[in-house]
Amino acid sequence: MVHMLSSYTFWIWISRLGESPIVLPIAMALVLVFMAFDAHRVVRSWALALGLAIVVTSASKIAFMGWGWGIAALDFTGFSGHAMVSAAVYPVLGHAFARRRQASTAWWGAAMGLGLAALIAVSRVTTHAHSVSESVLGFGLGCLASACAMGFRAPAHLRIPRWAWLTAAAWLAAMPFVSLPFNTHQTVIKVALALSQRQHPYQRADLHRPPVPASVQPLHGQEVVLLGH
Repeated sequence: MVHMLSSYTFWIWISRLGESPIVLPIAMALVLVFMAFDAHRVVRSWALALGLAIVVTSASKIAFMGWGWGIAALDFTGFSGHAMVSAAVYPVLGHAFARRRQASTAWWGAAMGLGLAALIAVSRVTTHAHSVSESVLGFGLGCLASACAMGFRAPAHLRIPRWAWLTAAAWLAAMPFVSLPFNTHQTVIKVALALSQRQHPYQRADLHRPPVPASVQPLHGQEVVLLGH
């Protein structure tokens, strides 16, 4: 077990469970289930919170890749999308499915979903996809979104059928091994470049690169030639 947890392949697999094309269809399916059980307040609150979290996460990435806006002291270039969407969806998924047996067990299901989201946040650091601050802040943002859904009392008769649980389990077990045609990260890069009119996105190294002294910057469009000693 220790060897498994230290395996890079294991963390890659865990990280894939946080990809938007895998997680967001689960969110949409949950919305349909909640609507079928007349949990309209839950749907409105969660959909709004999740939508805002997606906008904030995307905007933070676009701001850095397009204009270099980040926080060097925190090594922050944008919220982790994997950590955010996992923390926004998996606790709600666990909360909903745990109600199938008994309403009082719903919070245990939410805790299990939160644990999976935390593992995904850790995987983004372990695989060097994000810094600690990016994963922690993304995880926190997602938790706020999921709390908006679980803060409302769900209808007492809300019971997820067994076939839905089995379908969700099969989806999560199979999708990490499937090559997805849609890459959200590449889409965000294209949007950032289109808005900023840059040819190449800012990289993490640019965040920590010392600023060029004013004495060696070109003036009025003229090239500055530095003479050797």
